[in-house]
Amino acid sequence: MLRVEKINDFVIRLANVNGTGSASANNLFAKAIFRMGVPVSPKNIFPSNIQGLPTWYEIRVSDKGYLGRRAGIDIMVSINPQSIARDVENISPGGYFVYDNTKPLAKELLRDDVTNIGIPMTGLTTEHYTDPRLRLLFKNMIYVGAVSALINMDMGILEQMVSDQFKGKEKLVTPNVKALRLGADYIAKHYEVPCHLKLERKDLNKDRIMFDGNSACALGAVFAGATVGAWYPITPSTSLMSAFDDYASQYRIDQDGKKKYAFVQAEDELAAIGMAIGANWNGARGFTATSGPGISLMTEFLGLAYFAEIPLVLIDVQRGGPSTGMPTRTQQSDILACAYASHGDTKHPLIFPSTPKDCFDLTAHAFDLAEQLQTPIIVMTDLDLGMNEHYSEKITWDDSKVMKRGKVLSAEDLEKMEKFGRYLDVDGDALTYRTIPGTHPTKGSFFTRGTSRTEMAVYTEESEPYLRNMDRLSKKWNTIKSYMPDPEFPVDYNHGNEAGVIYFGTSDFSTMEAADELKNEGINLDLMRIKAFPFNALVEDFIHSHERIFVVEQNRDAQMRTLLINELNIDPSKLIPVLNYDGLPITAKHIFDRIIGQFGYSSSSSINQHDIYKTGI
Repeated sequence: MLRVEKINDFVIRLANVNGTGSASANNLFAKAIFRMGVPVSPKNIFPSNIQGLPTWYEIRVSDKGYLGRRAGIDIMVSINPQSIARDVENISPGGYFVYDNTKPLAKELLRDDVTNIGIPMTGLTTEHYTDPRLRLLFKNMIYVGAVSALINMDMGILEQMVSDQFKGKEKLVTPNVKALRLGADYIAKHYEVPCHLKLERKDLNKDRIMFDGNSACALGAVFAGATVGAWYPITPSTSLMSAFDDYASQYRIDQDGKKKYAFVQAEDELAAIGMAIGANWNGARGFTATSGPGISLMTEFLGLAYFAEIPLVLIDVQRGGPSTGMPTRTQQSDILACAYASHGDTKHPLIFPSTPKDCFDLTAHAFDLAEQLQTPIIVMTDLDLGMNEHYSEKITWDDSKVMKRGKVLSAEDLEKMEKFGRYLDVDGDALTYRTIPGTHPTKGSFFTRGTSRTEMAVYTEESEPYLRNMDRLSKKWNTIKSYMPDPEFPVDYNHGNEAGVIYFGTSDFSTMEAADELKNEGINLDLMRIKAFPFNALVEDFIHSHERIFVVEQNRDAQMRTLLINELNIDPSKLIPVLNYDGLPITAKHIFDRIIGQFGYSSSSSINQHDIYKTGI
């Protein structure tokens, strides 16, 4: 069997049953690899039910920093009878199949072109542990120990991580370490496997962390000064709001132990966004988070915040749709719904983070933008970024940073004014002045309504004041462009080539890897990562300076491409969609195949040598 030795370059998939505690063991394994100084990217692929259905945990190891999801499995650990047949199919030729052989496995499931490694995991747990409930948990640790031995991993790091994880619960350390050793010792005793996949200690993670995007967004909200979080539970945004509560309970408590924040679970999504809008209207920094179905319900209040010009931060952790769709799968399919949310002529600024550091920085920035621009700012993450831990730059904060609250009048400002007009364009930039309730005893008060009004906030159904207001909002949209984050241009991929690639969000790692592989094939591309909508002149210039542009996105209908065509009046034939919408994170191979075909090449890159796979989980 032909095997090419790979060091710090492979994919492990751990197939189990949801609800068995496997995620904890798998996560510990991934973090142990990170502690060995090697870049790693875990993906938890789980069902939407509570327990009983198949779940997968993929770990990509790449000291080159290629951390997008990669199809083709080098080591498959499958102990779930429901999924074992398709698990076996997805192993790359020359890979390894680790399974529970307490009971004999059907011969048709054992492939000749992979190394089959049977371990009596159930038998070992029955022999060494008496508690039936704990046997399931320790079975997970057994396979972690076995795979660690297979790839020559430092067991000392795993044992130290177990000690760290169960600090204060020392009685759990010994049996977990014992389970790790049972797996490792079984491999050493029963198999002379010269595994061609090896993990070697490196020193590549000095300035990096492992962090999930939801927690990073929550922390960004705290550092931005958010004091009100209103929400309604929905996958995959629930953990974001839970993290906000956890962080606020540490950092939003006064010396007397009283909370200096409000964390409210509303009766539905519409109520949640209404509470957040009310908090901002009253001068607090409030926000909410949801996913696609919640966006659908929130559109009425998004229109109110847009038209009444009330600051708001909304974080949309996108998932598979339409309707309930695939609640635990990832997509970038809410772009158009969010950009034009609500009826009438309505537009909302969007921000697209790609990493946990982005989530922190851009969420914090969103609160400044919302107040400066007096409009909803929607942070567009997705399930992959939100719920998986990612390899990321460290998060930092400048303590000298001051909140940018925009055009908020003080009591002194109001005292100097003869008359306050809430919707008067005083400075010619279409951004009006506002007050916070209670600022002045007699001046600055106004009605906030969702109906048409004059510049003085007086209700009217006359056409002229309505037209003036709508035209000002259109002018304000142009002003907003100058406030939004610029796109990012990777230095090594902008040399005036004929073709370019536009990408955003969690397509980042896979796009960069595909670009490297395309360069190896002699195809040089310029790259641009979009970080915000509305698009500024840099985005428009990039498109106009290339003969054709590939737009990489994770939805069926090419929503970002549609937005570019619609907003920049681009010839549709110039923008070539590269789409993935199967609910799994996009791979470099997927991008590579679709781009190289446009140049008349067949798919022959080295990227395919480790990416031979069959469609499916």
